[in-house]
Amino acid sequence: MRESGVNASVLLVEDSLPLAILYREYLETQGHRVVHAANGTDALLALGKECFHLVLLDLSLPDMHGFEVLRYINEKAIDVEVVVVTASDSASVAMEAVSLGAVDFLTKPIDASRLLVTVNNVLKQHRLEDMLDSYQQRYERDHFEGLVGASPVMQGVYRIIESAASSRASIFITGESGTGKELCAEAVHRLSDRAGQAFLTINCAAIPRDLMESEIFGHVKGAFTGAHSERDGAATLADGGTLFLDELCEMDLELQSKLLRFIQSGTFQKVGSSVSQQVDIRFVCATNRDPLEEVRAGRFREDLYYRLHVIPLRLPPLRERDGDCLLIARKLLQDICVRENKTFQGFSKEVEAIMRTYPWPGNVRELENVIMNMVVLGKGEQLTTEMLPESLHAFLQKGVVNAQEPSTAITARGRPAITKQPRDDQEILPLWLEEKRIIERAIALCGGNLPKAAALLEVSASTLYRKRQTWEKVAVDEALG
Repeated sequence: MRESGVNASVLLVEDSLPLAILYREYLETQGHRVVHAANGTDALLALGKECFHLVLLDLSLPDMHGFEVLRYINEKAIDVEVVVVTASDSASVAMEAVSLGAVDFLTKPIDASRLLVTVNNVLKQHRLEDMLDSYQQRYERDHFEGLVGASPVMQGVYRIIESAASSRASIFITGESGTGKELCAEAVHRLSDRAGQAFLTINCAAIPRDLMESEIFGHVKGAFTGAHSERDGAATLADGGTLFLDELCEMDLELQSKLLRFIQSGTFQKVGSSVSQQVDIRFVCATNRDPLEEVRAGRFREDLYYRLHVIPLRLPPLRERDGDCLLIARKLLQDICVRENKTFQGFSKEVEAIMRTYPWPGNVRELENVIMNMVVLGKGEQLTTEMLPESLHAFLQKGVVNAQEPSTAITARGRPAITKQPRDDQEILPLWLEEKRIIERAIALCGGNLPKAAALLEVSASTLYRKRQTWEKVAVDEALG
């Protein structure tokens, strides 16, 4: 990102030497660096050699019209703001200049204050746009290390992962089943300095209690019935890497005590052995329960909780991730079609509306299962409501959602939905509906870019996300009658 404002680089394209000297003096007194081009050819050469923040472009040049310079800037996609300067005050000239990419229009003669106000406003706006682009690239990502989502709550998850990954601190992930806790743990490992080493997962809910200790620590030959040979456990295999303990609150209390000693000392003994081994392991754990409630209930050791709960990371359920459902659904559809050799191109508007409003109690895992069901059993290029599995048909029967034309959407009882628009300029709608209409129009004009719309409306992006979430909740309540 180029810095603009003080010490900005300005290309002054002006064939009149006295005016060029005057404009240069105006600009240089404000700390700007000025490069003068006396004609269009020199201007094109200068644009090809270096980057500028702003071009002050006279339209009446001796070798070409200033519009040719503007067209060159557009064709080469040069990132520079252009202010047109001309002796003509014709509205048609101004409109054509703007259509070619000029951001402002000055008519000669130009006094110092008018020139400097225009230049500084344009440079300030350019800097704000650069900052917004940088912010979006840095903080408004729609995917991150295998995780998909652009909602504000997921931006927070991404930042915690980035910040914590390089440390040795244990990370405790909480979240409902199906929210992607293992994907989160894998992202932590990939971004850490242990990425080249092993990442091992132990599902504490899936392994019988009698075998769990051997799974973690390994065993020697003859340690128990069936131990016909020595076996390394996850503690040995994950040395130098990361050990992910999924559904940790399901672990037996006696084994929790042994795990605590292992975490504190970094040493362990295989089952049936008296020899201690030293390892270096980064611990990441997860649970779909409330770990503090498990501590209070006596099912989870308090000392183990505080040993592992160094960096808490909550993965939100899909119903709290405004707008993420469709992002994830489209990515899942693409991946499943490749695996199943199907040619579906997308979802119908009705299916998308249902996906946005359905609460998804099984979260991303349920969403993936639904899409898999539709792809495997369906035919055509688009997934439609007829292909929805039975689990969603009951929801569909409760309300009718018409996503193609928001102004004509109806509820299950035939009442106009909250998306109604004014029929004419004489109709007065409630303030919140007018606000909704204005915000949705701004987002549409920004090509769906909500942060950009928020910046232009001079509100925070989180405000718009919250309002949209409220509207969708009201829409669901209306649809359910």
